[in-house]
Amino acid sequence: MSVHRAARAFGGAAASYDRARPEYPPEAVDWLARTLDLRPGRTLLDLAAGTGKLTRPLARTRARVIAVEPAAGMLDRLRAAVPEAEALEGTAEAIPLAGGSVDAITVAQAFHWFANEDALAEMQRVLRPGGRLALVWNRRELSAPSHAELDRLFAPYQGDVPRHRHGTWRAAMDATERFEPLAGAEFAFEQRHDVAGYVERAASTSFIAALPDAERERLLAEAEAIGRRLGEPVVLPYVSELFAYVRR
Repeated sequence: MSVHRAARAFGGAAASYDRARPEYPPEAVDWLARTLDLRPGRTLLDLAAGTGKLTRPLARTRARVIAVEPAAGMLDRLRAAVPEAEALEGTAEAIPLAGGSVDAITVAQAFHWFANEDALAEMQRVLRPGGRLALVWNRRELSAPSHAELDRLFAPYQGDVPRHRHGTWRAAMDATERFEPLAGAEFAFEQRHDVAGYVERAASTSFIAALPDAERERLLAEAEAIGRRLGEPVVLPYVSELFAYVRR
């Protein structure tokens, strides 16, 4: 299974990711449930499900939920957090499901890692005719000092790591003939952390988790100093972005 070298670091940062990353606002979850028609009798694939941040609320729709995730550390947390979901190891380019076996797919905070034709072909393969795909991100509002300071810390380490803001995922969806746009929505919300949580938010970033120990600790000490300067609670504003498509 092919996973970007930075994304492989998520397994070791699973605990920080689970504690520090924001949940999805109820309005966003409700929008997904309506748009994807999630209910008993329907089957949802939550692809690249991570620690189950989105799997958890979507399981409450009582649809059958299958979560696929490549990182063992993430998958362990997901299985503990959402025992009612079927959790499988796999990647977007090699989904361990039969063709035409799901009614809908969600990809939360992850499609920029595999915005390629192989992944799109696999998603099309496992969806039933007329099935729906939703791409979801909690976008950081970079005008906020809390996010702007993290961005300044992150800048020297980003390298070629795919990111939502780069827009390559959008170019892939615009170019593909496998999916047709259906709908979109945005919901603003805030997350509040103490200083320790703010530091964990930095630690949960893939290319920071992948750093050598000494370099990572130096950066996290700087994040702690920033958090203390900002004062508690450290407010991190986000916009939950949702994009829905129909399988062609």
